[in-house]
Order: sequence, then C-alpha cells, then structure tokens
Amino acid sequence: MIYNIADLEEIAKKIIRSAGDKTIWIFEGEMGAGKTTLIKAICKELGVESAVQSPTFSIVNEYITERGAPVYHFDFYRLKRESEALDFGVEEYFDSGNICLLEWAEKIESLLPENCYTVQIEVIDENSRNLQLN
Repeated sequence: MIYNIADLEEIAKKIIRSAGDKTIWIFEGEMGAGKTTLIKAICKELGVESAVQSPTFSIVNEYITERGAPVYHFDFYRLKRESEALDFGVEEYFDSGNICLLEWAEKIESLLPENCYTVQIEVIDENSRNLQLN
C-alpha cells in the first residue's frame, strides 16, 4: 500500500490492527525510509505520551503508554556483533510480552523469535512510501 506523511495516523492504526497479538515488530527499509517516523506515529496510537526518538546510541528506549504498559524501541544499526544484543539482555525484552519495535533487526537475525511481524518500507519518492505488512 502506498502512503505519504499525511496518512501516518491511519497507517499506524492499520499496522497495529494488522499485527494482532504479535509483539515483536520488525521495521525494514533503507536509511531515511521513515522507520523512526512511522514508529513515532505507532507509539502515539498506542498511547505513548513521552517523546519518541531513535535509540541509535542507546540501542533501546522504553516508552510507557497511558495505561502503564511499556513499549520497547530498538535500533540495532550500531551493533558490530549479535553478542552485543545478548549482553544487554535483548531476549528478556522479547520474552516480556510487551511490544518491541525493531529497526535494523537484520543485525541480530539469529536472535529473533519465529513469530515476528514485519513492516517493509520502500521509498517511492521524497513524500511517498510503499508499505508491505507480513
């Protein structure tokens, strides 16, 4: 499905509905495709009231929804080895049952649970993206 920035609220709602009971959501797309922008919109729809920003340097950010549920946002871009993710306990986050939003998940591919929800973002032009949900 093709969308632009004006459609973000609706797209975020559609992604949340489409994910069903899956808690590990992988966002794929090239640098600058809008992964973090889309995650910000999703967090807003989930009821996160704090500022959402890319955890590029911290690897993981924790946000709390208005209902008190944690949402974890990961950016694995800077990891050199999968073992770095194990060192900070990534599997415990995945096993928590809370929503985990992952950018650059291919860096920890062998650590990913089987039942992940994937959002693929393809850049069409400066304002438009093609989205595939799996």
